[in-house]
Amino acid sequence: MNASAVLPPTGTVRSWLDRRAAEQGADVSHYFIDEDPLTWADLQVGALETAGRLAGMGLSKGDSVALMLPNSRQGILCLFGLLYGGFRAVVINLVAGAEAMGYALSHSDAVVVLVGERQVDLLTSASAAHGINLRSIVVKRDVEWPESAHNGPLADLEASDHAILMYTSGTTGRPKGVLHSHASLLAGGWTTALAHELSPRDRGLCVLPIYHINGLCVTIMAPLIAGGSVVVCDRFSASRFWSLCAEHQVTWFSVVPTIISHLLHGDMNPDAATRARIRFGRSASSALAVETHTAFEQRFGIPIVETMGLTETAAQILSNPLPPGLRKIGSPGVAYGNEVAILSPDLEPLGADIEGEIAIRGPNVMIEYYKNPEATRATFTKTGWLRTGDLGRIDTDGYVFVTGRLKELIIKGGENIAPREVDEALYTHPDVVEAAAFARPCASYGERVEAAVKLRKGSDVTQTELVALCMEKLGKFKCPDVIHILDDLPKGPSGKIQRLRLAQMTA
Repeated sequence: MNASAVLPPTGTVRSWLDRRAAEQGADVSHYFIDEDPLTWADLQVGALETAGRLAGMGLSKGDSVALMLPNSRQGILCLFGLLYGGFRAVVINLVAGAEAMGYALSHSDAVVVLVGERQVDLLTSASAAHGINLRSIVVKRDVEWPESAHNGPLADLEASDHAILMYTSGTTGRPKGVLHSHASLLAGGWTTALAHELSPRDRGLCVLPIYHINGLCVTIMAPLIAGGSVVVCDRFSASRFWSLCAEHQVTWFSVVPTIISHLLHGDMNPDAATRARIRFGRSASSALAVETHTAFEQRFGIPIVETMGLTETAAQILSNPLPPGLRKIGSPGVAYGNEVAILSPDLEPLGADIEGEIAIRGPNVMIEYYKNPEATRATFTKTGWLRTGDLGRIDTDGYVFVTGRLKELIIKGGENIAPREVDEALYTHPDVVEAAAFARPCASYGERVEAAVKLRKGSDVTQTELVALCMEKLGKFKCPDVIHILDDLPKGPSGKIQRLRLAQMTA
């Protein structure tokens, strides 16, 4: 990026899209696998239509509109349409399970949902789980607008207006709604563009879902700020990854450690031209094993830049520099565009090489947890630091090293899973007396979900039945791989079940 980009962007997603359409209207902004590409001008026209149609239906600035669409041409058009119109875009995680999706739709105050034709059954299940009946607009190759959806005028926007509401798992079990403004959403793309020196010449590869903050901010918002382009894939495929990079002349990609592991253990290799063209691969969402990092670079000759981000910070909070800058393997890097500190138990900044809680302060930090003032107060310090819940230390060069987690989240393939969500699903079985989920290290996903239960005396319920119950309640991704049936679960002095001991006992 040029020298003028050392300050966070001002304006709104609407003003930035207008700028791109004016300056680079004929340039392709988004490529797709089996769909026509979008230019910046196409995107502006499509976003304006979506915004106008919703306004014509009587929706006002700040109204919540849910988005249940996969990575696709219409997914991008509808996302930008909601942001362009000043609506609060409620981005629904399509693999969260009916209960969590229904909760997000209900808690977010959504008045309309834009739903893909293949996601209609998901919407039906999610709505039934919470007894809601949202007005839905089905999105096929085109949006099936109702007759009442005439183009209406758009309200003026400000940088502080609400932009994105995204639900993330927390230790309480109930997902928390992370609310971002236009300013913080754009800043999330800016910190990425700044750290990775993105320019209009760069083309990223998006294989992560845009309903995840990594996919949304890193690979969608960063090109908006930098003026580059992105190839949007419906999903990750190890067999076609390198061929897509070659076909579309990709210069960088953003993935999670699980994908790096799949590529490393796959049979495909990039050709020489692709190796030379790709400036870097970006790893985020969970720690990348040192051995995997080193082996990937040795085999493919492409540098991996390890980073760290949160939904609450519009993705990136830390990044290693690009080569030839100093990359410290095992560290997610240094702060770009924001500040990082290590806090003591009394929430005071600590010096170098002293372990404490990692905290972030900067323009990319969320507004609040939606309708959850208690959680918001607990997350922010009086001096504006956002507490991440992760333990770590900063060395004398400013590189952060993560040493553990204060929170009990299970991080599977870069996705946060609250153990209590699994606990509560198990407790719905009448024979379950005690239940606790915990993380088990896993070569493929970093961590996998396991759980342990104590059953009522005389019960003959099986592990298979309990797994089926969790599959129904939580979906496949959050469902425990193994459920251990024990005579008793270990507890501390207060009676709290000790998850770490469970992991040790069942190893």
